Amino acid sequence: MAENIYPIYDKMMSRSDKENLLRQRGVLVWFTGLSGSGKSTVALGLERELHSRGILCRILDGDNIRAGINNNLGFSAEDRTENIRRIAEIGKLFVQTGVVTLACFVSPTRDIRRMAREIVGGEDFLEVFVSTPIEECERRDVKGLYARARRGEVKDFTGVSAPFEAPLSPDLDIDTSVLSLQESVDKVLQLILAKSKL
Repeated sequence: MAENIYPIYDKMMSRSDKENLLRQRGVLVWFTGLSGSGKSTVALGLERELHSRGILCRILDGDNIRAGINNNLGFSAEDRTENIRRIAEIGKLFVQTGVVTLACFVSPTRDIRRMAREIVGGEDFLEVFVSTPIEECERRDVKGLYARARRGEVKDFTGVSAPFEAPLSPDLDIDTSVLSLQESVDKVLQLILAKSKL
C-alpha cells in the first residue's frame, strides 16, 4: 500500500448493514462479448426489470466509463488492462454497498476477465458471455465500428484485427441472435435473483 494512506474500512458501516438496509445482496454481473453482441441492450432491459422488483442496480459500460473516470486511457494493451482494473475496482465498491452491478465490457481476454473476478471476489462475480456471432454483430454495426475497422480506420478492433477469447465456463451463455431481448433478460434475471437475495 502506498505511503501515507490510512484506510478507514474498519470504522465504516459494514457491507451487511448496507445490504440489510436495501434488503438485497450486492453482486456484479460481468457481460463479455463482441461489440454489438447486445451486452448493453440486455443490461438496460435488466435494469428496468430489477427496478420494477425493487432491486437497486447500476450499469457500467464502456461509453459511460471512458467518457468519465477512464477518459485518459487509450486502447493499447496496457490501457485496456488498466481500464478493466479500474472498472472492477469501481464495481467492487458498488457490490460492497449492496448494489447489483451490471458491467458491460468487451474485455476480450481471459486474463483480464480473471483479473476482474479476482478484484471483485469470485463469490460476488457472475460472468455472462453474450455469444452472438460476429456476423450478426457486424450486420447490426450499431456504432459503425466494424465498417471503420474493415477499412483500417480502427486498429486492434476485437473480432476484426484483434482476437476475442471466449470464456471457457461462463455462469451463463446467451446468444441474442437466437433469443429475444425478453428471453435474454429473463435468463440473466434468474441468475441474479438466485445470487442477490438476502
